[in-house]
Amino acid sequence: MEAVLWIVLGVVLAVAEIFTVSLFLIMFAVGAFAAAGAAALGASVPVQALVFAVVSALTLVASRPAVRRHREKTAQTDDDGFGLQSIEGANALVLEQVDADGGMVKIDGEMWTARSYDGTQVFEPGERVRVIQVKGVTALVWRDDI
Repeated sequence: MEAVLWIVLGVVLAVAEIFTVSLFLIMFAVGAFAAAGAAALGASVPVQALVFAVVSALTLVASRPAVRRHREKTAQTDDDGFGLQSIEGANALVLEQVDADGGMVKIDGEMWTARSYDGTQVFEPGERVRVIQVKGVTALVWRDDI
C-alpha cells in the first residue's frame, strides 16, 4: 500500500514540474519513485523515508554541476537579447518620413512601421535613428546622435 502512495506522490511531483521551469520538483519525484521501490521490496516506513531523502538529495547534488553550466551559458547569451529586446536600442534607417503619425524604418534589414518617440520630431528618409521602444509592431524612434 505504501508503494502506491509513493508512486502517487512521484506522479504528482512530476506533473507539478511541468508547470515550473526549475527542474527542482523532478528530483523529489525520483526520490519518491525510489521510495516506492523500497516499499515494494518490503522496507519499513522509516527506511522508505530515508531512501526518499537520500535519493532526492543525491539527484540534487548530482545535477548541480549541469545546472550551473547551463546558468552560466544562459547568462552569457542573455546579454545579447532576442526578439524585441534585440530591437530596442538598435539603429535604424528612415525609409519614409517618420513623425508622430507614422512612417517606415529599416532595422537590421527588416522594414518596420515607426513613430517619433517625441511627437515634435520629424525624420526624413536617409536619417539614422535609434529605436527607443517597441509597441506592438511599431518602433518608437529618436534621433541618433552617434
